Parts: sequence; structure tokens; C-alpha cells
Amino acid sequence: MPPDSAVTASTTTSTTASAAVPAETYVPGAAPLAALGVEQAEAALVEHYTRLVRLAYLVLPPSLGRNRRVLTAHALVQRSLPRGRAAARSAIPAQSRAEAAGGTRGAKGTRGAEGAGGAATDGGTATGAGRNPGYAYVRERVLRQALDAGRPMRRLARPRLAQLPPPLPRVWGLRLFPRSGGADELALDQRLSGLSGPARAAFALRGLELLTDEEVRRLLHAAGAVDTETALAEAADAAERRIGTADPVELLRSAEFDPCSLQARPTDLMRRRQYGRAALAAAAALLVCGTLLGLPGGRGPDDDADSPYGHNAAVAAALDPARVRRIAPAAWQTSARTDFSVWPARGPLAEDHALLRRALTAWAAPDASVHISATPATPSGPPMGSPQLLYGGTVDAARVVLFHDGLRVVRYAEPATGGEEVAALDFARVDGAGAAAAGALVVGRSDGEVRYLTAPWVRSTSVRDLLDPAEPARPLRRDADGVTDPLASPAMSQDCRSWDTLSVRDGSGSGSATERLLTDLGELTPARLTSGPPSAPGDVTSPADRAAWARTACLLPAMRSHGVRSVNSWPYARQPLPESNGTATWLCTRADTWRGTGSRVLAQFQAPARTTAPGAVAARAEDTPACGARESRVLAGVLWKSRGGTWYVLAAGSGRLGSVEVSGGVRGSTPGSLLAVRAREGVQAELYGETPDGTRVDALR
Repeated sequence: MPPDSAVTASTTTSTTASAAVPAETYVPGAAPLAALGVEQAEAALVEHYTRLVRLAYLVLPPSLGRNRRVLTAHALVQRSLPRGRAAARSAIPAQSRAEAAGGTRGAKGTRGAEGAGGAATDGGTATGAGRNPGYAYVRERVLRQALDAGRPMRRLARPRLAQLPPPLPRVWGLRLFPRSGGADELALDQRLSGLSGPARAAFALRGLELLTDEEVRRLLHAAGAVDTETALAEAADAAERRIGTADPVELLRSAEFDPCSLQARPTDLMRRRQYGRAALAAAAALLVCGTLLGLPGGRGPDDDADSPYGHNAAVAAALDPARVRRIAPAAWQTSARTDFSVWPARGPLAEDHALLRRALTAWAAPDASVHISATPATPSGPPMGSPQLLYGGTVDAARVVLFHDGLRVVRYAEPATGGEEVAALDFARVDGAGAAAAGALVVGRSDGEVRYLTAPWVRSTSVRDLLDPAEPARPLRRDADGVTDPLASPAMSQDCRSWDTLSVRDGSGSGSATERLLTDLGELTPARLTSGPPSAPGDVTSPADRAAWARTACLLPAMRSHGVRSVNSWPYARQPLPESNGTATWLCTRADTWRGTGSRVLAQFQAPARTTAPGAVAARAEDTPACGARESRVLAGVLWKSRGGTWYVLAAGSGRLGSVEVSGGVRGSTPGSLLAVRAREGVQAELYGETPDGTRVDALR
């Protein structure tokens, strides 16, 4: 079927148009006119709370994650009041009594739209917030803190309050996040994640506050932004490029970006219990150690002051380059394990003790010149013993050393030309890796390209473009140490015109070699791509698997930098479309992490198309067993328009379902796991199913 059939949104998503919001009349940083005090700012904050929280949520860096962005946005708004009356008098201009009264009456008269679950317009903004200097003051404070939260923390500098996790609000045992939108909202979220903090702020101020460029420029400058012209240019470019048929500015007002309309899910209950027991054990150990240190002859913190590592002889031994463990080149052939622990020490600089000493010292006691990064839940502390050396050599313009300590892979890099540039130290968890997960490591990135160090059992390497499933693999050369030539890194690209993956083959070389696809998601360990049911995922080798991945690859940016170990895409259902519009495919794409938690799941709807256009995201969820080895069941739905212009609610579930039912704005049910019901454009509906034994199955969310 032609690619003109439309998929607009998940059946569980609602979008409400927002009223226009006029520009502010208050100029940031203007001289005070009178003193109305904290009460004026508090009234503005309470009345326009949802509007301010939405603004903070959009400006905060997406790397914080949806749960922390929600809590941080609320915290920033709640602590944006002046700290005292003196502060309020020096910062908040006054308005006349008539203006204040008029603004209040206007706000009360049109407030009803906010409760509908759409954009946080707060009602009455034309006469309320537009002439309210208290609101303008609070908005500037919120914007300044949100920009501060996105700035990197310096190692020796005192962190700003906005850069720290908010102590309040705090919801123990729950994860909170806005309602998931459709494919358009996901595309806008990905676009905003590629902008700088000031550019996101300019985009939101122009789209939600309807400020002119000059007003945005003044407000950004007052909030501490430096390059306001670049921010405005980036925001204008993001606003002009439409997402499908949708206006990016209108999408800002959807429930996807409303941190006041939330869903709640529990955290990992078993892990919470484990953390509780571990905390009790740590407290008991600390009590015992404190008692022993207080006894006669106990060692204190001032002992061995001349040693840079105190009295910890194990740490001092771990920093001796002569003691690093080196595995023999052929050890993997007879070892019972096939993982990073049997990688041999390779590279032309593997015997450079001066380089190894600098790397080990930076690992154990990094100073301000060492930039540290780690995948989520990966400890970045010093080695507990002599680590295993994997590689030492020059890659592009850097000297690189790779270590393995049983739990982590550590990459140290310094400029090959010396100078005063900072060094880099990257950590990634690799515990539990097998032959498939230990096939390669990222050894260097530069100019949008990536190089890999491959495992000793890898026989050949090539490159496959996921977006061109019919194209044969292109050969990729390696040097004698297993370092590949550079290939394009999709993790460093802002578009999705191609998606090059590393294809590795290992085996005995007698025709039984296994091909595996690995992709760079911005981390030290590439993620393995698989297809098939969660109980038995396999490598992407068949034409059907490659065709499905061609329409899935452009959704992978949502999984970057989360410590992803593998991504499995599983076609769990095929559905004949109404009015003879062909057959659609439903897929569940699940990214599992090295730490076991933090999984990301996307349910896709792929309508028939002649191109490799990405599938529509019907639903997404985090930290869920759905679509995994523990719980393979999944149910999702979309609102779809046929070529004839008729709208339908379509849904599909995996496994054996006795029935699927939709309620709300449209009602209908069907036996089995596939549903198609006529509907109206923009309808809101709830979806659920039942197994033959009567167990309820909720839709993925």
C-alpha cells in the first residue's frame, strides 16, 4: 500500500489544543517600580504552576530521564520564590491595583481548559500572566535554574543547587512520568534532545509563551545564557521543520510534555529489599570498624600520610604497571569461559609502562584534568587489585589503554601529542558477558566515526547498513591487533539517513561461522541486535528480520547512553487491515541493560509501505518485564486512517488472548488477539484484553 495511510496516536493518548499566550510586558532585569513582596510572586506561581512546570520540563536536559526530569521540574518551580521580602522588593516590579484585579478576574473566568489534560495554559493568560510582573519574575527564576541544571559539573567547583538531585519533592517506591504520546511526540522529543539548553528554552518560550525573538533574547540573557543568537537560530530551525504533518510547536502542548499529568509505576521491589538489607549490613560494618579504630593500636586517617594511597597496600600494588595481568594470546581457545577475561593483551603500547602508570593513576586518583563518564549504575572507583590489560596503542589522535577488572571495562585516553588537553576515563559494566556480548569494544571515536577492538575469536568484520536491508555487507579491514578501520557512528549523527552496524563472524572458519550485528549507542560496549521471540532471540540474518530492522533502526536513538546490552525486535502479530489496505506488522522492541534494570520497551505498528520509513510507536514503557524472557505478553493499539479516509482503532496482542476490548471514546470487542473498530479522528480510548482463563491483560504503557 502507498505510504499515505496515517497513524496518528496511541489509543491511550490525548491531545488538547492550547489557547494563545501573549508576550510578557515585563522586561527581565528592569528596575523595580514598587514593592509588592513575596505574596505577588507566590500568587503568580500558584495560578500558573502547570505552565511553569511544563516550561522547566522542556528546558531540562533529557539525559536526566523522564522520572528525574518530572521531579526536578517541580522542585525548580517550587523554590523559585524570593527568599525574603527584601529580595522580592529588589526584583519584582509592581502593577496597578486595577491591573492586578483585572488579571485575577480574567484568570478565574477561563481556567477550565487546564483540567482537560491538555496544555498548561492556565486560562486567562491574556489578561493575567501577560501583565503580571510577579509571573515574569518567577518565570525568569525557573528558566535560570533549568539552564543551570543542564550545565556540566566541574570537579573542583562548588555545584549549583539546580545541578543536584532535588531533595523534594520525592516519591519513594514510585516512578513518575508523563503520559506517552505517539510517533510525532517521540520524534519531537528526540529533536529537542539534540538541542542545547538555551535552544530548548528559546523553542519553548517562542512556542508556549509566544514571546518575540527580542523578548526571548533578553530573557535568556537575564537567565544566564551566553550565546543567545545561536540558541534562537537552533530553535527557529527546529520549529520550521514539520514532523510528518504535525507542527512541532503544537506538539509542545500535548500530554507527552505535561509533567503535571503523570503515570505512576513501582520501582524494582526485589532490588529495594536488597538495598535495604545491604544498607543495614553496611551500617553494622561501619559501626564495627569505628569501634576497632578507637581501640589502642588502631590505625587512624593520618597514618601513612606520606603515601598518596594511605595504608592501602592493595591499591598501591594495583597501580604497578609490572603487575597488570596479561592473558596469553591462545588462552581463549582452551578456556571454559569465552568473555573479556580471556582477551589477550594487545597493542603496540602494551609494554609502555609510563603510559600504563598514567592510566592506572588516573583511574585510582583522578584529578581535575580527567574527564570521567560511566554507564548508569557503573561504579567509577579505583581498582581493587591488579586489573587485566586488554589493549594499549595509538588510535587516531589519542593514546588509548583498555583494562578489565571482572566487573567493568575501563578506557583511558590522552592526547597523542601531549599538551594540556584533558584525559578521558570511561567505565562500562560487562559482568555476565558471554561470547556474543564480548565480541567488540569501542576503542576510539572521532569526526563522527568509531573504531572497534574485536575479540580474538572474531574471524572477519564487515559493515551493514540497517536502513538498506538488500545491500550486501561491506568488508571492514582490521589491523594485526584487531582494531577496525573507522566506520560511521550512528550515535554521533543527528539524522537517520543511514545506520551502519558492525557485523562480526566467529567460529572455526569451516562454514559454521555465526554472524552478529553490533551497533554503537554512544557507550564503550556496542549493543547486540537480535530478532525473534524473547524466549529464544536470534541474530539478524534472514531477509525478513533485516526488513523489520530497517524500519526500526531510527527508533534506536531513544535507547542511547542507558547501558544497553542488547536490543531485540520481535514481530509479535500480523494484522489484515480493514478495506483491503494490506497487512500490518506489530513489533515489540526491547532494550535490556547490563545492570538488569532500566529496560526500555517500544511497541511498533508498521503499516505496509514501499519505503523503510520508521514504524509508528504505539506505546512505550520503562522498567517493565513486558516483551521479555520473564513476561513475553504485550498488547498495544493505534488510531489509524485508511486510504479511503476512515479512522479505525487497531490493536494487537501477543500469545493466546481470549478477547480484546476497547472502551472510552469508542467501544468494541473481538475474540482473539486482533481488533479493528471504526472510530473518529482524535478519539481517546482505553484498551485491554483477557486470556482464555479470564486474566486481565492491560495495554503497554
